[in-house]
Amino acid sequence: MISVIIPLYNKREYIARTINSVLSQTYQDFEIVVIDDGSTDAGAEKVKSIIDKRIHLIIQENAGVAAARNRGIEESRREFIAFLDADDEWKPDYLSTQIMLTEKYPQCNVFATNYEFCNSKENTTPTIIRKIPFPGEDGILTNYFEVASCSHPPLWTSAVMVRKQAIQSIGGFPIGIKSGEDLLTWARLAVKYKIAYSKKVCAVYHIPETSSFGKPTRKPQRSDIVGNELEKLYKGNKHIKGLRTYVSLWHKMRASIYSRLGMKVLCLREVTKALFYNPLNVKPFAYIPISLFH
Repeated sequence: MISVIIPLYNKREYIARTINSVLSQTYQDFEIVVIDDGSTDAGAEKVKSIIDKRIHLIIQENAGVAAARNRGIEESRREFIAFLDADDEWKPDYLSTQIMLTEKYPQCNVFATNYEFCNSKENTTPTIIRKIPFPGEDGILTNYFEVASCSHPPLWTSAVMVRKQAIQSIGGFPIGIKSGEDLLTWARLAVKYKIAYSKKVCAVYHIPETSSFGKPTRKPQRSDIVGNELEKLYKGNKHIKGLRTYVSLWHKMRASIYSRLGMKVLCLREVTKALFYNPLNVKPFAYIPISLFH
């Protein structure tokens, strides 16, 4: 019924925890496809040490997380694809909750649950998800872009399941993007398919110790593939509520990074784009003086 796709790159320390969280599911009709994407830390050997006939390990040269996920999709043999990163984990009822969504909302092609954050000290914090359009614990997320523009991401990779034909219809995950390939994938799915969503917290996002809210550790890609593709989506789907604001948010995030890096010209360029797509949002203006004083 479900193929679980786990891209693996130098996560030997965590991969056993991740796989065991799948093996411990209350719903057991699944296969696990691990794509070792050129790891150098013997992570594949760790996978081999876990004995279960449902685990399939594929080793390839390093090609990036998007290529690894796409390889997993190609190799999968089930109707539904559930994604799980090699350092995250699921609570025991994650897959059963997803199956419930497929049965309750058969008109949908994308299925997602809520999740929580967990830091290196094992302290957990909840997500903030606003403007959910239904009152109960689950329903159809008819305003994905509106929710995504004012919340933590309602679709997060390790808490998303899709019909295989749906992810294949958009070409899988885009290749050649250093950051935001998953964001663009969910946007492409959201303009084409209905999304079933459960407010129940069923997955755990383990925040890397390297995460920092200070100066960014790397620059955004100068060629903004994600931004360009989001703009194309908007031009072809202007009727979709919240999509224009979502494009603005992407450019606002890039402006924030450029501002903290002291890259004034690029910051101003992103501020201009953010305001073009959402003139009522004055927040991007705050990045201008910050960048000028660096």
